[in-house]
Amino acid sequence: MAAPVTVPFGRSERSSVGIEWEVALVDADSGDLRQAAEAILAAVRPAGGGEHPLITQELLLNTVEIRSGKCRTIAEATADLQRALDEVESVATPLRIQLMGGATHPFANWAQQKVTDKQRYATLIDRTQWWGRQMLIYGVHVHVGIEDRAKVLPLSRAMLTVFGHIQSLSASSPFWGGRDTGYASNRALLFQQLPTAGLPFAFEEWSQLEQYVGDMMHTGVIDQFDEVRWDVRPSPRFGTLEMRIADGASNLLEVAAISALTHCFVEHFSAMLDRGETLPTLPPWFAQENKWRSARYGMDAIVITNAAGDEELVTDSVGRWLVELAPVAERLGCAAELDQVRVILRRGASYQRQRAVARRHAGELDAVVRSLVAELKAGRPL
Repeated sequence: MAAPVTVPFGRSERSSVGIEWEVALVDADSGDLRQAAEAILAAVRPAGGGEHPLITQELLLNTVEIRSGKCRTIAEATADLQRALDEVESVATPLRIQLMGGATHPFANWAQQKVTDKQRYATLIDRTQWWGRQMLIYGVHVHVGIEDRAKVLPLSRAMLTVFGHIQSLSASSPFWGGRDTGYASNRALLFQQLPTAGLPFAFEEWSQLEQYVGDMMHTGVIDQFDEVRWDVRPSPRFGTLEMRIADGASNLLEVAAISALTHCFVEHFSAMLDRGETLPTLPPWFAQENKWRSARYGMDAIVITNAAGDEELVTDSVGRWLVELAPVAERLGCAAELDQVRVILRRGASYQRQRAVARRHAGELDAVVRSLVAELKAGRPL
């Protein structure tokens, strides 16, 4: 084994929250993707130079990432996102560019997409080749502040017990390259093809994480910690646990709902630790199966709920969790946003709405793009 690498964990207020939302740039006339991120970012760049605090580049030139600052509540974070969206839209509209949410573009060709001119992205594509070039995907990442490093890994393991709930509700990538994949979240299975992506290892001790980082750096797999792309990962720089489970959302209401659910899960498990209770865990084979089931079946997934192998329809399980988490949401000031999960339960997840649009338009995926653009503009499911 190589020498372990010290991974200091930043200071962060308990249950502070930050959200990152990757949004696609589409041509207002054709509905196809536009490689226009550089023009957008140049237009929103602050007068004094440097990066915009809430709007940044991503791997592909068809994408901008909008992000919140470090916030106390989900409402604060989504207000940041709305401000950033409005700013991007104001410079995109004159360029005949519209903004689209969702985790994949229904018909765009991955081979035609251009990569942002940045060394870390060039290195990624050079190493990962065909799979790296296929990363035409968009996600929502939720950071939750953890006040004590000793909590980080237990919380990470506990979050894998509710992984399927978050992925099913957020699933928004049924189409790929003009075809229906049969999956609710094709993004989930595409993204895990990258080295260091996918489900995290269930480390018990921080020293095991440091040994892993030392081994990965020694063998040239990574140069720095943020090249670890797990679905649930510590973010040592910010002092957070970062949940990268959710598909890209097609509207702000769903960003808020999924983020509130994620925020409440972390705080719920954190409070259990404070009371000296043992957190729930799943064997890795059950966690892996839940990821596949929720990616394949979405809201119809039967998820494995505990180490004993008990199973439940994911929507029934979510309904029970909403009741259990209600006091946590009150404490965190996100009761209204958590309640919006019921909108998704009622109206269906994005992948279901996209398929319904395609059916109504005889499989015409231009109509799906139009519906995704309209939902982002409306800020809610349509």
